Amino acid sequence: MKKKTSFSTKGQRADIGDLTIYRMLANRYADAIGPFVFLDHIIPKVHPSVIKSGTGAHPHRGIATLSYILEGEDAHFDSAGNYAKVYSGGIQWMKAGNGILHDETLNVDSRTGTNRTHAFQFWINLPSKNKVEKPEYLAIQREEVPQKELPNESGWIKVIVGDYQDLHSRIPSYSEQFLFHIHLELGKSFTISMDEKVEAAAFLPTHNTLLNDAQFGAGEFVEFDKNAGEIVIENKLQEAIDILLFGGEPYTEPIVAEGPFVMNSQAEIAQAYRDYFAGKYGEINYQKSESIKVEK
Repeated sequence: MKKKTSFSTKGQRADIGDLTIYRMLANRYADAIGPFVFLDHIIPKVHPSVIKSGTGAHPHRGIATLSYILEGEDAHFDSAGNYAKVYSGGIQWMKAGNGILHDETLNVDSRTGTNRTHAFQFWINLPSKNKVEKPEYLAIQREEVPQKELPNESGWIKVIVGDYQDLHSRIPSYSEQFLFHIHLELGKSFTISMDEKVEAAAFLPTHNTLLNDAQFGAGEFVEFDKNAGEIVIENKLQEAIDILLFGGEPYTEPIVAEGPFVMNSQAEIAQAYRDYFAGKYGEINYQKSESIKVEK
């Protein structure tokens, strides 16, 4: 049986500097899909020169941030002393835990010479026991992302988070969760089965797509019901398409989000701000980080 669609929506503009961004989650229908509480789509864009703006240093607590770079070059700095660049196809993952400052700058890819950028940033909510842990960090380059060909030369699937068949992501999972990048060639289809109560959503970054026999447009965010069933993705276009499919088990603890913090109570939010203003998240030493020249 095919899963039914709960809703579909398009994002709100939330630009940063030279980057054109659409905020897909949270939205007016949903605060979370499984543990995922935030999704920004940095849309494909051609830049005439090097981008001169980034996010700037800012705090996080209670979540893990995940940046998936389809095109471009992403530099990460944080107050725990981590520094790395990932390039087109790479991933930056950071568990904020009990508090950290970080800064990310998306730019054109200096390795390939391309002047396009295209990326996604997710926030993954942590269980309360993991919100108090120390921060952690991973930089994963394109060739390290688990990937396999789909049957019948249909395309391929990359496992960004979680597991699919014999593919296993390096990114830690603190609950049942998945994030897949599915690439379908023209005229092909892909079917995946979901268990009961698993929350799942699809995002269509650049092309129209058929999902369980219904047509959805480029830029749409589609949530499915929580009943067990299949999600069938069909490509009826005359070119290849890409889809992000993500979700997991429901987050059962309270969700209180404010600014860059996602906690379980308003009191914890207040404490997160107090600790930040008291300097407990440390400082980013840009000069020392860059001197290490580590590209993990």
